[in-house]
Amino acid sequence: MRPIVSSMVFLGEEMTLANLNSKLGITKKEKKEVDVNGSFVDYMTEAIKKEQIQQSTRTSREVILTGLIEFGRIQTFADLTPNNLRDFDTWLRDGTRCDITVAKYHKVVHRYVRQVFERGIIDRDPYNSVSYPRGRYKERRPLTEEELNLIRSLNLPPKEDRVRDLFIFSAYTGLAFCDMMLFDFGTMTEKHGDLVYIDGNRLKTGSNFFTPIYKPAMDVLVKYNYKLPRISNQKGNDFLHLIESRANLHKNLTFHLARHTFATISLSHDIPVENLARMLGHKDIKTTQHYAKILKSTVQRHAENLSTFFQ
Repeated sequence: MRPIVSSMVFLGEEMTLANLNSKLGITKKEKKEVDVNGSFVDYMTEAIKKEQIQQSTRTSREVILTGLIEFGRIQTFADLTPNNLRDFDTWLRDGTRCDITVAKYHKVVHRYVRQVFERGIIDRDPYNSVSYPRGRYKERRPLTEEELNLIRSLNLPPKEDRVRDLFIFSAYTGLAFCDMMLFDFGTMTEKHGDLVYIDGNRLKTGSNFFTPIYKPAMDVLVKYNYKLPRISNQKGNDFLHLIESRANLHKNLTFHLARHTFATISLSHDIPVENLARMLGHKDIKTTQHYAKILKSTVQRHAENLSTFFQ
């Protein structure tokens, strides 16, 4: 390099980095223009496909991607703004999400936002300007058997009627919405004694579940010739809010609440938590214990039985 510098001095050439690079044969790379209107959804879709991760993790991320698509306000790279992320957080907290926490949604989406920032596709990480509440979530209040019977008795318009039937099927089988939409009576059921059971694998985790189809759920299947109606989770929950108003219920009616109701009613009828874990398809019993709140009715019944010994 010294001969080149000496030559430039001798020739009186301007001593700039550009001139020096030119003498060395180094050309400045032109900055690649980035299309900020490119699809962040497509980027995230392809990134998930290429990752070397367990199938359960892939499935969970795909569920989160589906949620982002349903939100609809974050599609392109240009849509990755603090305001849109705050609105996404508000949307996530409307009570209709299934099984995945709000914090997990943000953690996964932020993973791919950070990637596009590090690759220079966006000029800043919008999550650095966003804060959202963390900590314990408001407990969902499960329906009572009386409230379930009230919902079953409602006379509803056709679309609401179909959604109500799906809710009842979930409440009497414990199936999550996504698993209910994949349910196939011909390939996923077997009969033992007087009951038909669903033997399947959860879409979210891949874990196996084995759960009975109680009569109210079987009545739904018979009504639709053993083929359940199909609808999106978001649209179905929208109809459930209408049904909630018609029934004058002061509870946030969602498909996840149906699964929660199945769990708590099962426990109130003394189904062991280990058996309930199998029915719900939980890999870790700690997940099932989330539902195992101490129910007043159960305490009262057992207390009355025990009181006969304390005379």
